[in-house]
Amino acid sequence: MEYDLQFFAKDGDGGEKTEPATPKKLQDARNEGQVAKSQELNHAIGLITLFLVLRNFMSYIGENLFDIFSGIYNKIPDVISESIGGISPYLASMVINNVMMFILRIIAPVLIIGFFTSVLINLWQVKWKVTTKPMHPRLGKLNPLNGAKRIISKDSFFELGKSILKIIVIGAVAYASIRDHQDELFLLYDIPLMQVILLVGNIVLDAGLRISLIYLVVGIADWIYQKHKFKEDMKMSKQEVKDEFKNIEGDPAVKGKQRARMREASQRRMMQNLPTADVVITNPTHYAVAIKYDADQHAAPVVIAKGEDYLAMKIREAAKEHQIEIVENKPLARMLYANVGIGEEVPPELYQAVAEVLAFVYSMREKRRP
Repeated sequence: MEYDLQFFAKDGDGGEKTEPATPKKLQDARNEGQVAKSQELNHAIGLITLFLVLRNFMSYIGENLFDIFSGIYNKIPDVISESIGGISPYLASMVINNVMMFILRIIAPVLIIGFFTSVLINLWQVKWKVTTKPMHPRLGKLNPLNGAKRIISKDSFFELGKSILKIIVIGAVAYASIRDHQDELFLLYDIPLMQVILLVGNIVLDAGLRISLIYLVVGIADWIYQKHKFKEDMKMSKQEVKDEFKNIEGDPAVKGKQRARMREASQRRMMQNLPTADVVITNPTHYAVAIKYDADQHAAPVVIAKGEDYLAMKIREAAKEHQIEIVENKPLARMLYANVGIGEEVPPELYQAVAEVLAFVYSMREKRRP
């Protein structure tokens, strides 16, 4: 019984994604908005920044809030006296505008620092790249099967486990922070309002900073995981790497044929120019170099043809056919073949050796001349 082993193949040459992503694929993914990014790290650093700013500006915020409360409370009699027939829209809007300006002035430092922190952490993670492609509508997202796959997947279970872990850890840290201040909480009824505000603020800030530091550890772990996951998701199969190389550089088979055609054309031109050569220097069988010297056109002898093995044999045959002198000089043939291209002049360090060969050739011509 014969078996067709092609049924066991996968996607031609290697369907399994084992190759690291190429720079082109990474750039294409970046253009599509696909990058390794951890939102947990963004949130953690944002929380730490928020609580640090609140700790440094707590006295400023508290004083301004107290001023707002006192100002509104003190204006109540004036508002009532001016609005016996009802509160006018102008008066109501003026009060609301004043309160909003006070609140904006209070939270402005927090908003500004939070904005710049968010921008910097995102730049640190993914650098600067603006793209609107993630916002483009995709019909594939409306497919219920794809939605079910996203819900029941390894990533969804990982996110669920991460959320449960965050709730447990943050709850435990918050409970421990409040428990450390439980004795002080029982004194809230016996101390002035300003002290109550400061005490509650300190408790909240202490708990918030502890939670933020724990959250930062979670964020760093999530960032490492996201980098690893992105690297695994971007892996390519060997066939994908080959296809990409073909798209960028062209099909190697086609380029090989083009190079072969160019080489054949160059060899044809070389063989056409060979009858004008003065001498062919050989190795004697491995290399052959044809030289021509025309004092009116060049300052030095020029290599008009050269070849190795089979091509060297063809050059020798053509030289015999056109009665061109063939001189065996192994060192000179190697040097010319390795260092002088077709159409190039002989370098000065080889002038003496080539001149001796040409002198020998010219003397042989003189002897053969009737």
